[in-house]
Amino acid sequence: MSSGLTWVEVDLCAIKHNIEQIKNIIGSDVLFMAVVKADAYGHGIREVASCAASCGVDFLGVARIDEAIKLRKAGIKEPILIFGYTLPEFYPSLIDFDLTQTVCDIKTAKRLSCAGQKKNSQIKVHVKVDTGMGRIGIVVCSSLYSELMAVMKHGQAEIEKIAGCPNLDLTGIYTHFATSDEADKNYAEKQLDLFLDFTEQLGRAHISFPVKHAANSAAIIDMDRSHLDMVRAGISIYGHFPSRSVTKKINLVPAMTFKTRVVGLKKVPAGFKVSYGHTYETIRATTIATVAAGYGDGYGRVFSSVGHMLVKGRKAPVLGRVCMDLTMLDVGDIRDVEIGDEVVIFGSQGKNHISIDSLAQMKNTINYEILTGFTNRVSRVYTGK
Repeated sequence: MSSGLTWVEVDLCAIKHNIEQIKNIIGSDVLFMAVVKADAYGHGIREVASCAASCGVDFLGVARIDEAIKLRKAGIKEPILIFGYTLPEFYPSLIDFDLTQTVCDIKTAKRLSCAGQKKNSQIKVHVKVDTGMGRIGIVVCSSLYSELMAVMKHGQAEIEKIAGCPNLDLTGIYTHFATSDEADKNYAEKQLDLFLDFTEQLGRAHISFPVKHAANSAAIIDMDRSHLDMVRAGISIYGHFPSRSVTKKINLVPAMTFKTRVVGLKKVPAGFKVSYGHTYETIRATTIATVAAGYGDGYGRVFSSVGHMLVKGRKAPVLGRVCMDLTMLDVGDIRDVEIGDEVVIFGSQGKNHISIDSLAQMKNTINYEILTGFTNRVSRVYTGK
């Protein structure tokens, strides 16, 4: 049960709008994957997946099998790709819940094949290739051209072995860009060329995949050539650009607003020390509003004495250190503040707005981390259903 003091509002109409904006870019011939991993980037995996399904997306993307099972149990029927590793003891669930598993090596492929054989079933897989991200996938890249052909041949041999495993249905192949969200797209373009060359090489060896995909949100927007058979839209469906370097050529609407409430008010004189460590001292007589959000909710200590929140549509500075459960604001210049008033941590109130990007910049991080940084005591309220 939620206390009702600190919550996020998720506008499902905004998510629908963003999906339509992306669909306008890719056209009707390219499949659309909505990436809903990490609890749909903090927005709520069941609700967002259901919303995306109602918009006619073709695929859903998750990081782990427990996310996929949660969606199946919620009645989501769309194809689901698991990007990450799945432990062998969960292989039967891939069949039971009709899930698609990423494969990065022959050892995993053989284990999956055995699991499929035991259940007399085919397990759908997408093969992941590493074209220069350095994370997971069959390596097909090299900084030296003299080594590249040998590396690609080794990668082809690995995939030939995977293709030879019975009870596996190779329905897709994909890669991931390392720099598509940067202003300089040269490395991402080289990754794309390498992926296309490699899949052509596989085709000449009579190994084909129905679906090839590479484009994340940044590439969807800035690299039309990368759309291929399917795109993987993540941060963009939630209304945010992957970075400031990505072209703002579509109208994205942020879906989330983070809110709390005033739970205390006190008038204090100049020289009044505030919060742990007494790192802040008032320079004038003012009014302090204590709000029910702190680092225990995902509003980090980094915002101590530098952040702002919106009260009555005006920006109120954070005073002193952010606590686990509470944060203090200077509302001396804001009239008629009362206990119980709604406070916006990010989002809009009145004519003012605090963006997630501004908080990310203050925290020296990216908007993804802000969105996924809420703790489980922050409840979610959905609008636009």
